[in-house]
Amino acid sequence: MTESNQRTWADTLSGRERIRRVIETLEGPTPVGEIADRADVSRATADDELEQLADDDWVSETTVEGTKAYDLNPVRLLFDEVTDLIQTHSREELESQLAELTEDREQLAADYDVDSLSAFRNQLAGEDLGASEIRERRNVIETWEAIETERRLVKHALQLYDDVVELSSPRTDVSSTFA
Repeated sequence: MTESNQRTWADTLSGRERIRRVIETLEGPTPVGEIADRADVSRATADDELEQLADDDWVSETTVEGTKAYDLNPVRLLFDEVTDLIQTHSREELESQLAELTEDREQLAADYDVDSLSAFRNQLAGEDLGASEIRERRNVIETWEAIETERRLVKHALQLYDDVVELSSPRTDVSSTFA
């Protein structure tokens, strides 16, 4: 970040807001000191805000090489992704998306004459392949894993769809005490 961007960052966001922004970019457990440095705050401020975020289940505390560290809470991330799918897609869109993802998975299985990702992995380990074939198959594994992850998220969204929509809808049968 340039010095001018650093000043804008510090001028427009509080230290706690900067910590939350840094947390959103974490790609694994990160020590408190590194989070503090990236957010341009004191270690004490970072530690205090991170403990609050842990209490609120946004992050989970762990250790990295004996140092206290934090990572995004994977359960919270799952629920956020599922909720986002529900809020941005109709039930019909999610059903169509599930059908497309299932077709993609079935096509991969047919292309490589296997019934599952684990069978494909076993096939990879059992055959004598050249380096380029191994790289190609590693790409297929990554694609297959991504499809499976998306399928699970869409299935969760479909399972929770009615409950989330109902709980997210404004209640008109309850009188407000703020009137």
